[in-house]
Amino acid sequence: MAKRLFGTNGIREVVGEKFTAAFVERVAGAIGTLAPVPSRYVVGWDGRTSSPAFARLVGATLSLAGHRVIEVGLLPTPAIQYLVPRLAAEFGVVVTASHNPPEFNGIKCIASDGLEIPRAVEERIEEAVEAPAGPGAPFDRIGVVSAHASGAEEYVRGILDRVDRARIVRRQYSVVLDVGNGASAVTSPALLRELGCRVRTLNGHIDGTFPGRLSEPTEANVQDLLRAVVAFGADLGIAHDGDADRAVYVDRQGRYVPGETMLALLARDAVRRAGGGVVVSPVTTSQSLEDAVRPYGGEVVYTRVGSPNVTREMQRRHAVLGGEENGGTIFPTFQLARDGAMSAAAVLDLMAAAERPLDELLEDVPRYAVVREKMPCPVDRRAPAIEEAAQILARGATRVERIDGVKIFRTDGWILLRPSGTEPLLRVFAEAKAPERARALAEEGILALRESLRDPSLNGPAGRPRER
Repeated sequence: MAKRLFGTNGIREVVGEKFTAAFVERVAGAIGTLAPVPSRYVVGWDGRTSSPAFARLVGATLSLAGHRVIEVGLLPTPAIQYLVPRLAAEFGVVVTASHNPPEFNGIKCIASDGLEIPRAVEERIEEAVEAPAGPGAPFDRIGVVSAHASGAEEYVRGILDRVDRARIVRRQYSVVLDVGNGASAVTSPALLRELGCRVRTLNGHIDGTFPGRLSEPTEANVQDLLRAVVAFGADLGIAHDGDADRAVYVDRQGRYVPGETMLALLARDAVRRAGGGVVVSPVTTSQSLEDAVRPYGGEVVYTRVGSPNVTREMQRRHAVLGGEENGGTIFPTFQLARDGAMSAAAVLDLMAAAERPLDELLEDVPRYAVVREKMPCPVDRRAPAIEEAAQILARGATRVERIDGVKIFRTDGWILLRPSGTEPLLRVFAEAKAPERARALAEEGILALRESLRDPSLNGPAGRPRER
């Protein structure tokens, strides 16, 4: 069996350890076998220190295999996804590690329709990486490498066409944008200015060492943004991760809005405008999503964790919205991709349409307390540990689902046990209305896993709940 290289969202490894020139060349060579020679491949990258060099290695490898390579340069991942079908490419390759720390880099693969590739195609790449390398193209069949320099402008124009620009411009919103030294620096400030916003930026220059803050826009990492929104009297704060497929928000009072709460708000709006419809999200998503959309004829369909699973299910179900609880929202009227800039424009459009600030729009969105925890576990012991723990927890269950790991429902909350997609870890999620009950459910899940492992050293305390 080929060794698994792809996690829940692409390949991500530490540069200089596993993510080396030799490794990237093997992966690029494997990607080059997916389409007939010659085909068009779009190649782009994020702002990490190693990304331009690795991206050009990818492009050179594909060119030497006989393919035509279109370099779109440094762009957010959703911008590159937007360009792949518009440049009539068979495939797209993004060199990015998304929100991972600066020592990481990675590869994300895009299909001809702009969606992330499904697991079956990832497996083909993994198998080809381990197979002997085939012959390269002869000297007179080497592929051309060309540059496409207008991708940022095309992407921004595409977003502007999906919202009521004039309505937003009239409001003249004041926005603080935390770029996080990432790829959104080339698109999001321009987008917000085109929407008539008075924009102040934090960490607004591209720097792959992420000197301003860690790339993942968690509440702990965007404290400067919380303070800046209040200090400047802004209407809204927005923060992106490194490749800008996510956006998180701060209301005018300087309060961080949890991703699942924002997803519930946007899903409710999409369902209400469509007169019903399907919303797709992973099993880790809060109950608040169902509570928000059901009164308007909405249905939530759950998938395995990972945006490729969500987008493919959205495509099958003709969903009106999809997303994850981490700030990655998918707007199918624009493209089937997590998209931080499209999300920012949609939030401003919703505020302008309602003529209400974000904090007021969120007042009636259902809130829950969530606990997320992890504990170490050898890879070969994860599946049996989850199964045995699930048997223990199922004694008081009202429902059990096995979409991804095991999710055990109680009358007043739920517990989810699942293996990490990339690490020797077990993940425990728990949710309830009351913070104390969410903590108790998480502790119950951890105790069941400890009992199933029968190893006191594989131990981790239950986390603190975050109120939603």
